Amino acid sequence: MDLKQIILMGFCIIWKISMVYGNAVFKVEHKYKGEERRLMELRAHDQRRHGRFLDAIDVPLGGNGQPSDAGLYFTKVQIGNPPMDYHVQVDTGSDVLWVNCAGCDNCPKKSGLGIKLNLYDPKGSSTANLITCDEKQCAMIYQGTLSGCKSNMLCQYEVTYGDGSSTTGYFVEDTFHYDKATSNQNTTLGNASVVFGCGAKQSGQLSSSDEALDGIIGFGQANSSVLSQLHAAGKVQKSFSHCLDNENGGGIFAIGQLVEPKLKTTPLIPYQAHYNVIMKSIEVAGDVLELSTDSSGSDIGAIIDSGTTLAYLPDDIYDSIVKKVLSKHSGLQIHTVQDQFKCFRHSGDRDENFPNVIFHFEDSLNLTVYPHEYLFPLDEGDHKWCFGWMNSGMQSRDGKDVTILGDLVLSSKLIYYDLENGTIGWAPYNCSSSIKVKDKVSGAVYTVGAHDLSSANSFITCRSLIFLYVLIYLLLIINH
Repeated sequence: MDLKQIILMGFCIIWKISMVYGNAVFKVEHKYKGEERRLMELRAHDQRRHGRFLDAIDVPLGGNGQPSDAGLYFTKVQIGNPPMDYHVQVDTGSDVLWVNCAGCDNCPKKSGLGIKLNLYDPKGSSTANLITCDEKQCAMIYQGTLSGCKSNMLCQYEVTYGDGSSTTGYFVEDTFHYDKATSNQNTTLGNASVVFGCGAKQSGQLSSSDEALDGIIGFGQANSSVLSQLHAAGKVQKSFSHCLDNENGGGIFAIGQLVEPKLKTTPLIPYQAHYNVIMKSIEVAGDVLELSTDSSGSDIGAIIDSGTTLAYLPDDIYDSIVKKVLSKHSGLQIHTVQDQFKCFRHSGDRDENFPNVIFHFEDSLNLTVYPHEYLFPLDEGDHKWCFGWMNSGMQSRDGKDVTILGDLVLSSKLIYYDLENGTIGWAPYNCSSSIKVKDKVSGAVYTVGAHDLSSANSFITCRSLIFLYVLIYLLLIINH
């Protein structure tokens, strides 16, 4: 081999590596924006979500608990060859990527969100592979052989939600397409083979067209998540960041090691289905409410969930926070609206007249919630405000109180999930700016910026909710 051939081969290798290291770009829509949100809409969203979300962690929920296909954020992905578009919910509270499939019984045919629904057809994709129950991909999902497995039986799934609705189907392996962002913010095409659910039958609210989507992409910790599959294949680090701005509609979502800004972290409670952390105390106006243990002697856990809108607290914590927030306003008349929201009339500035609420977590990580974040307008222009804190009334089957901290406390904060080290961290951040993510192998650092794009087919729903686009970057870092 002469020098010219060696140089040419070296160039090709370098070019190939440069094509492998990259980012994936997604457009994501936010259902609720700024103070156009209505408290009842947020509460209704959470009730539907928790009918699914809480049942998955073996926690019963009172009320009708209707599940919802639509979360706070949804995106468009491409699957198969030739690739087809599917709108799926982005959900840190679940694991599996699944889409409705051709021949589906009782799947919605249209969506009240103004998007075109598509059914995935394995027969229409040249790269599709039906997964049988005796294959390693099925064992990866179920962490062992599926009960009752017989030769040539498909690897099936069934999920029953809190209100009795259910989804059933089977697992398929096919090509997952994405746009890789380059250093100059152009994009190139990328793809990876992933295992996902093919929805064959829906029942109950999952067949409703009101807020229907094509499926869900979960960013949970289980082996079945797209993140875990890419990590197991040696393609990405098992860590991701998001900064979602519900006021302006912009945001960041990146897979990879966060190097800038530096964040303080707290340990994730191990062996949990969701992102649980230990909450030590809550501070309101300088007074500290200690939360060392619950009634069983265990540490107080809190679920961090960006797909929940409000914040749900046990009875005693909820009562203490509300009482302390109002302690310097004894003349306020408190009214209970719609049997669940504590509301009052006040014409002054929220941030000047009410205290911050600070959550303290293990390893000295704090989370500050400002009055303009936890007080919502009841009606525009009439100076009536309602608490976004909700009395959860939820307990796990072993009698432990449930705390869920949702978008109310997480908005305008950069959240970093470092699953390789079992930690999560956050800090207040300008979600319209950028972060830096490091390539673990090459050491290269990529700047991941936020975007705020208007959709060509965006519209106003019957509830006057404006859907805005944000650009999400998923940094795919190859580990050889």
